[in-house]
Amino acid sequence: MSVSLSFLSHMQGLEDYRIAGMVTYPLDELLLATLVGVLCGAEDWEEIVCFAQDQVLWLRQFLPYKNGIAAERTFSRVFSLLDSKAFERCFASWVASLLGHVEGVVAIDGKTLRGSKQDASGKGALHIVSAYAHEAGLVMGQQCVEGKSNEITAIPPLLDRLALHGAIVTIDAMGTQTAIAQKIIDKGADYVLALKGNQGNLHKDVQLFFKENSTEAQWHTHETLDAGHGRIETRKCTVTEDIGWLRNLHPDWAGLHTIVTVESTRTDKKYNTTSTETRHYISSLPPDAERILAAIRAHWGIENTLHWTLDVTFAEDANRTRKDHAAFNLATIRKAALTLLRQNNTNASLKKKRFKAALNTSFRQSLLHC
Repeated sequence: MSVSLSFLSHMQGLEDYRIAGMVTYPLDELLLATLVGVLCGAEDWEEIVCFAQDQVLWLRQFLPYKNGIAAERTFSRVFSLLDSKAFERCFASWVASLLGHVEGVVAIDGKTLRGSKQDASGKGALHIVSAYAHEAGLVMGQQCVEGKSNEITAIPPLLDRLALHGAIVTIDAMGTQTAIAQKIIDKGADYVLALKGNQGNLHKDVQLFFKENSTEAQWHTHETLDAGHGRIETRKCTVTEDIGWLRNLHPDWAGLHTIVTVESTRTDKKYNTTSTETRHYISSLPPDAERILAAIRAHWGIENTLHWTLDVTFAEDANRTRKDHAAFNLATIRKAALTLLRQNNTNASLKKKRFKAALNTSFRQSLLHC
């Protein structure tokens, strides 16, 4: 069975809210046309319909398309009515069937779909929290919320749906909460959680301990050096597990084993400037500074490997789809297309793969059989 039909098989539980017996264009045909259209470079309903109409004979090797391709308003209406929560569960199930056991870092972070805003102030823009398997380069699941401030409420149900045993979950300071740490431990995973001022005195206590540089603690360090584009950046990661005092002060943090500080120094050779930034973390991992720094850097990488890709390659922020559930459901299709592209091992950029898929039906077929 091809990956495309596997995708559709995981969508069979979706409810079509149109009146039974009066449906001219079946839901699976709309889903497949949308997925293939986005895979080949289409960015909105007009482009998806245009591409599908041109490629309807090719699409019929998968599904009948007895009545041809629906109009834009049909695509828009169906995707706005489609239950976004059910759609996300089906998507996550499909990705899980491709991924198998997840290893390495699972970065949880949010992104606002700026084009979905209701007015010039940005009010009402959809915010999606994604769980991103760094090594596989795939989104495992997602949860929509209204605004970044609500990420705390989105993370627990997202974690509930994921198989995380043996993974390292990384979250920025917004999600550093005792209940979230407990849930990660309960899932059989480890965590590296960023600290800021929103955890009461926890951040201050960790910050002060590193500042005092106690001689009674055993320190584990690892440094990296990166150079390029006229910049030199060094990162020094320092870890200690001598934190019995901290666990006594903050007993509600499940699995707390180590505290971490990362000092990043960046020198810009062109402007002859140097800046330093220090971040602090808590972790359930043992004091392996190299491993923890790699996990932290993997989390930073979600901006380039996922969010930047969705904006630049798929023009997500420019998309004006906003009615009801349509914005989230179309975002799910974009992530499904990204999944197919990442599963293909051809040595080419994502942009080039999409362009080639639009032109070359054999290559398009290979993407669907990844």
